[in-house]
Amino acid sequence: MSRTSARTKARAAARLAAVQALYQHEMEGTAIPSLLHEFHQHRIGATIEDVEYAEADVDFFDDLVKGATARAGEIDLLIEGKLATGWTLVRLDKPMKAILRAGTYELLARGDVPVGAVISEYVDVAHAFYEKRESGFVNGLLDAIAKEARS
Repeated sequence: MSRTSARTKARAAARLAAVQALYQHEMEGTAIPSLLHEFHQHRIGATIEDVEYAEADVDFFDDLVKGATARAGEIDLLIEGKLATGWTLVRLDKPMKAILRAGTYELLARGDVPVGAVISEYVDVAHAFYEKRESGFVNGLLDAIAKEARS
């Protein structure tokens, strides 16, 4: 496997793990340092119930989780500003919020990652949780946010 391919896979694994961590943070209120420790020690690269979790870019994972939580107010306002009239963040289920928050953070703070890569990666993450319709929603919303965040 080439170095670029390995990095791409490690970042994809970090994004999926970050979405899972953000979801757990919202569901349980787990403190971020404890959450990061749990993922570092027991999830990233581990095999749980015969499911092998890929090795992730841990620094990238940490940045996504810490950054998305630190900038949650700004991120939520951006997301809500792109929702259809009558929709609020409260109407979205928690996995969708975690996907959109991680993707929005990456669009805001990770200028080193091209917009197309960010959107494509979070559409792939959405496929892990949802059917095609929701993946299209992630695509459209992150595209709209990218136009504002990266202008």
